[in-house]
Amino acid sequence: MLINERENRRERLLTVANAMMTAARTAPKGKGIDIIEVAMATDETIQQLSQAMIRYSEKSGLKFFLRDAENILQAEAIVLIGSKRRNQNLNCSYCGFETCAAKDEFSEVPCAVNTVDVGIAIGSACAVAADHRVDSRVMFSVGRAAIELGMLAGCTSVYGIPISSTSKNPFFDRVSKNPVQK
Repeated sequence: MLINERENRRERLLTVANAMMTAARTAPKGKGIDIIEVAMATDETIQQLSQAMIRYSEKSGLKFFLRDAENILQAEAIVLIGSKRRNQNLNCSYCGFETCAAKDEFSEVPCAVNTVDVGIAIGSACAVAADHRVDSRVMFSVGRAAIELGMLAGCTSVYGIPISSTSKNPFFDRVSKNPVQK
């Protein structure tokens, strides 16, 4: 039997995406409290994310969302990693407030531990992608679109990691079909 790598590329990439989700879930947590959500987008969900990124670009004026919206269409899967907002009651002042009680008046400010936890989960997932020599890139824009679509319920900080397996990483040296006009 002869199996060309092009014939089972999708299957292999989805296996890596599943391993990335496991790595994100099992990543260390700053206080040992799991406030991380992890999901995988494929096919029509990637299309939905791309469309939401275009809408967000129009609303926000952030043009790089347009480039990224085109770019993710080359992904076989996108791993979404988010953090729920939860006060960890450490009074560490890492968020800029002296105490957690002082910060609570400004409930939109995330606990710094939550932000670090999502970063550690992203790093763990990206390490799995790297270990499997899968092309990837961490994208704020994808996460913002996922929030707009309500994809990770309760999460206020979300990032997306599109993955691909091609001869050149499509997520770097990107040129938009819709360049920013000067």
